[in-house]
Amino acid sequence: MALSDSPDSGRDNRRRYNRKPGSGKWHKGRWSHTYGVVDLGTNNCRLLVAKPEASSFRVIDSFSRIVRLGEGVSQSGRLSDDAIDRTIEALQICADKMKRRGVSKMRCVATEVCRKADNSDAFLSRVKSEIGLDLDVITTQEEASLALDGCSPLLDHRNRHALVFDIGGGSTELVWLRLGRNRQTEILGWTSIPYGVVSLTERHGDVSASTAAYDDMIADVATHVTRFEDEHDIAANVASGRVQMLGTSGTVTTLAGVHFGLPRYNRRRVDGAWVKASKIIEICERLATSNYATRALEPCIGEERADLVVSGCAIVQAMHSAWPVRKIRVADRGVREGLLFGLMNDADREMENLKKVSARNTAENIVQ
Repeated sequence: MALSDSPDSGRDNRRRYNRKPGSGKWHKGRWSHTYGVVDLGTNNCRLLVAKPEASSFRVIDSFSRIVRLGEGVSQSGRLSDDAIDRTIEALQICADKMKRRGVSKMRCVATEVCRKADNSDAFLSRVKSEIGLDLDVITTQEEASLALDGCSPLLDHRNRHALVFDIGGGSTELVWLRLGRNRQTEILGWTSIPYGVVSLTERHGDVSASTAAYDDMIADVATHVTRFEDEHDIAANVASGRVQMLGTSGTVTTLAGVHFGLPRYNRRRVDGAWVKASKIIEICERLATSNYATRALEPCIGEERADLVVSGCAIVQAMHSAWPVRKIRVADRGVREGLLFGLMNDADREMENLKKVSARNTAENIVQ
């Protein structure tokens, strides 16, 4: 589930991700691999390479590049040749990094744009033939689930409920959760809003010169937010003060970076931070009425994100209008981290199955 992601540079890659206490055991299965995951979205191509550490993992390499694979798809229904070429180049870098790091278990996924584009199959075939990567086009439901898995360590179980959102390039995923004892979570509902920062920007264009145009952008998203609210009565729970809102996407990490006045994006400062929602909305309203050049001067926005950040702001404002929480927790983690946890759990299951087969064979030999 994923606007433009926070920049990963290869420097300061050795991140450690805390997993909830007691959520896993030290299994030999996972320790025998180096893991690589690629998340190809409408706007970004992102890679993590990691090794197991305790019940979580340590990132040893990463890569993120804005490729804008979905550029123009909302109008043409097709991936453009230029967008494909940019993405192929980025995916080649990902493949090279995984090879150098000795990745032995990987998963590469594609999301909204490859679900929608008419020529996605041809693109996926080209990726396979030229780079050797198998891109798995995942459903909106799996995308939401992976994003939730990736940011679950940031859920505060002192609350009764949590609302997790992931603003991507082509869609926005929402997950409504009940938080239980012993850090248990129950998914009460989820939805995929068919607007992300790229698709919403292409639908409305530059709205910074018109307050009414920005309001129209918010209204498009609000239609879907209202439908989700009607199904789950989230606002009543928000009013009780026991709902955590957790945002995982480049939109919220960018807004947090702007809020903290960072001279350059700093993941350690942003990931896991709590930010007053009122401050986030103030920034959204300021950015929505500023021009491209002004937005581009913000160190955590820059030229690559300056045209898309306004639509991300509109999505955030549409959600906050329906669910006026006091604070938002920011997650610079999501689908990629969810993929890594999934791969490590798969390795554990494979090892357990091998043990069972070995034990059964040993028993049969003794009988004989």
